[in-house]
Amino acid sequence: QVQLLVSAGGSLQAGGSLSLSCAASGNHTDSKWMAWSPQSPANEREGVAAIHTSGGFTSHADSVKGGFTISQDKAKNLVYLQVNDLKPEDTATYYCAAGLATSGRAALATGAKYNYWGQGTQVTVSS
Repeated sequence: QVQLLVSAGGSLQAGGSLSLSCAASGNHTDSKWMAWSPQSPANEREGVAAIHTSGGFTSHADSVKGGFTISQDKAKNLVYLQVNDLKPEDTATYYCAAGLATSGRAALATGAKYNYWGQGTQVTVSS
């Protein structure tokens, strides 16, 4: 059984940094793309950063390039999301997901399908 466990978010100040981790357990070889998908009252849940857990290829949505970085520790089955220069609009519930996509762009496309989801973690950024 695949489980994705997301680290705690929290309440942060604008301009600060955030690092989230997603620990994957179980066999998810059918879902090699892992992504971070924030969801807020203003925005539907949508992937903003994805990584291919075998090849290490990454993809970031244009809206987060330069601010969000996805990475992994393959040995520990951990995927990270680093967010720098936090803004109030980064406030969201952040989900980790694993799925099978044909490319990083496909993994972040609207309506991309994911097989597994972690629990969401709330991140609140105040100005």
